[in-house]
Amino acid sequence: MIEITADMEAIIKQAILSFVATVNEDGTPNLSPKASLMIRNGVLYFADIASPNTIRNLIRDPAVEINVVDIFQRRGYRFTGRALVLLPTDAEYLMIAEWVRSTNGPEYPVDHVVKIDATSITPLLSPAHVFAQPPRDQAEIRNTYYQKYAVKPVGA
Repeated sequence: MIEITADMEAIIKQAILSFVATVNEDGTPNLSPKASLMIRNGVLYFADIASPNTIRNLIRDPAVEINVVDIFQRRGYRFTGRALVLLPTDAEYLMIAEWVRSTNGPEYPVDHVVKIDATSITPLLSPAHVFAQPPRDQAEIRNTYYQKYAVKPVGA
């Protein structure tokens, strides 16, 4: 199993929204936004709250890629791997479903929980990291994008 680092977990928490890519039966891509991506005990999971096509695709073909990017840091990660759709009787399902409901409210349905066996994890870096000369530090990049999006950090 590939190690999921503290930085990866921090990016997932900060970015909040990620995108899960699967393959439809006709070979076309299916991209589904997720605000439920999380790491528990070193394992990547997401909850199916309203993604029936994603679940159908993963049951038929477990190939998955998840992209998560913190828009202010202009960096993130690409997780590629195999998905396992957990049943409601599974302890891991119950752990994730409990988190979703405690975070969002008891009315949120958790139809499935998906566990990801990551086979590859690669960093995603925007041109702000790759091409800037001289290289810019993370604080400078973050402050630039706070200004660009007219956002003030919490506590500022």
